[in-house]
Amino acid sequence: MVDDREPKDKEATLAGGCFWCTEAAYTSYDGVKAIISGYAGGSEATATYQKVATGTTDHREAVQVIYDPDKVSYEAILDVYWRNIDPTDDGGQFADRGPQYTTAIYYHDEEQRRIAEQTKRQLQDSDRFDDAIVTDILPYTTFFPAEDHHQDYAEKQPRRYNQYKRASGRSAYFN
Repeated sequence: MVDDREPKDKEATLAGGCFWCTEAAYTSYDGVKAIISGYAGGSEATATYQKVATGTTDHREAVQVIYDPDKVSYEAILDVYWRNIDPTDDGGQFADRGPQYTTAIYYHDEEQRRIAEQTKRQLQDSDRFDDAIVTDILPYTTFFPAEDHHQDYAEKQPRRYNQYKRASGRSAYFN
């Protein structure tokens, strides 16, 4: 997806386990202008897949969703997010284990923080899950785009992506 952002556009930075799957969840939503896979939240000066995949950095696989707030709300962006993760898993997501695959919402301003906390509380109160919602809500600090071959992976490699999604347990969880 081409990043053609305009000054009014907003960013949502979301860690939902494997960035391929998080990215794919947003590809068909009106108002989403770009989805960039990458690494968020770490304190190191840079991030690469080789470093982050070891689980020894404090970066998480994440996406930045660039969206037009006149067409899609932050609440709607978060609704997609909550429906595409297991927010009760504090060890990663599905077959992907380790801190680099744990979930987090990185807020860019106070309004995003408030909305993220509100939607998390609503999800917890919904009794949809027996366990506590453990997704972190953290201030945005850093984001490093992933390597080119990770961008638009589901679109560029549909067969491999679908095999991964099934093998990871993600597909079965949401069916």
